Amino acid sequence: MSHAPGSATDYGFDPGDPAFRADPYPAYARLREHAPLAWYPARGWWLASRHAEVDALLRDRRLGRVFVPRRPTERFAPWNLLNEHAMLELEPPDHTRLRRLVSHAFTPRRVAGMRERIRTLTDALTDELLEAGGGDLLATLAEPLPVAVIAELLGIEGSDRDLLRPWSNAIVALYEPQADDTAAEAAVAASVAFTAYLDELIVERRSRPGDDLLSALVALQVEGDRLSREELIATAVLLLNAGHEASVNVIGNGMAALLAVPERYARLVADPGLAPRVVEEAIRYDGPLSVFTRTAFEDVEVASGTVRSGEVVGLLLGSANRDPAAFDAADDFVVDREVNPHVGFGAGIHFCLGAALARVELQEAFTALAVRAPGLHLSADPPRRDAFQFRGYRQLPVGV
Repeated sequence: MSHAPGSATDYGFDPGDPAFRADPYPAYARLREHAPLAWYPARGWWLASRHAEVDALLRDRRLGRVFVPRRPTERFAPWNLLNEHAMLELEPPDHTRLRRLVSHAFTPRRVAGMRERIRTLTDALTDELLEAGGGDLLATLAEPLPVAVIAELLGIEGSDRDLLRPWSNAIVALYEPQADDTAAEAAVAASVAFTAYLDELIVERRSRPGDDLLSALVALQVEGDRLSREELIATAVLLLNAGHEASVNVIGNGMAALLAVPERYARLVADPGLAPRVVEEAIRYDGPLSVFTRTAFEDVEVASGTVRSGEVVGLLLGSANRDPAAFDAADDFVVDREVNPHVGFGAGIHFCLGAALARVELQEAFTALAVRAPGLHLSADPPRRDAFQFRGYRQLPVGV
């Protein structure tokens, strides 16, 4: 395949290559050194790979999110609907209004009040792993915990919770650069089913509100403003997708890194108080999200070049978080790393709204495993998910 000199592919950036998807970090290092702003012809994007530029561009209001609907729009209307009304895809003033409204319901008090419940859930799931004598840590703990937390937050009960992860998996699969027609069909079908489910739930919450976030969002009115039906649905879907897809993979990727070098896990077992630092290091070292795009609203100088108005720049979060200019021993998992300015939660106005909840959830998961399963070890090499955008494992086989 031919490409222009200086393109990202010259340095090994190729999401279509299974070897790159398995380990993109050597290619990231080459980009940081030789082409900190590189052209990616397959998508028509610029790619920024250094921490300084990625962090600055996340905060720079000369760039923003511009949602490009999937074409044909008739076929993808259900999936497009979930994105075009999501705050992640909006810019001020729409973003400001929606985030302000949701923040009124998604309060620090509500999040802090969930810690004990999250601890109870985590301890129970860890005990199941111990009783089984080991197994797949993803299926036993990493996947069910975030789903249970977000389901409780939204007030989704019983067997309905089993619907959430398949819907979320199908919807987010369409963000992958290599998503095919089968993935597209599944994403649209999941969008239709999830929207219909939420429509029913919203009607129910209007007549019988509960003590949950969805009830609070439905009832919310701030200075005469409230969420529309489309905004309610898009916000609930975003909370689910962002609220558990990332957490599953931080637990999985982080534990895989800890258990790959037993001395790392031994450090955490010896001092479970390190869990908050371990969480931040897991997000930095092998984070769950590879790239976050921005569109330039005017010409912006970046590293060695210029992103022109209307052009898209992909911010390589995974590369920024391994930049030796920002992190000592950047390619090592440092269990007690003190200074950790990772960009895993984003920055600026799109900084992750659920970061506080994610941190509580992840801290409780790593603490419970260190305290209750000190003998945890890998029982086989964990197979990775074949994906670029959402980094994670298909399984994490462990013994106890």
